Amino acid sequence: MLFRYRGSEGMVAWAFHRISGIAIWLFVMLHVLDIYLAGGNPNVYNDILKFYASTPGRCMEVLLGAALLYHALNGLRIMAMDFWPRLTAYHKQIWYANWVVFVGAGLPGAFIIMRPALGL
Repeated sequence: MLFRYRGSEGMVAWAFHRISGIAIWLFVMLHVLDIYLAGGNPNVYNDILKFYASTPGRCMEVLLGAALLYHALNGLRIMAMDFWPRLTAYHKQIWYANWVVFVGAGLPGAFIIMRPALGL
């Protein structure tokens, strides 16, 4: 069956990597559009910038940062196992280490992004 969940860390890493990649691609498309609007329709561009500075916009920015950080860390994990195949025996431990780095780097970054929306 095509959509059968097989469980384990490898399947979750695979799914999150694809989902984060799609999210990054969608952001790039949105970024191209809003940069076009800077010259094409400055009033709409200014409205978009106001949205980006709002609480929902900042939440989206946190999600984008999470997608970028996860995608980068998981990509490094995959590259390490490609270059050093013996590491595949430790792929679960490396994946959990990625989560430690993700949370350790991501939470302070999310706080910095959300600080203005929280009134801090």
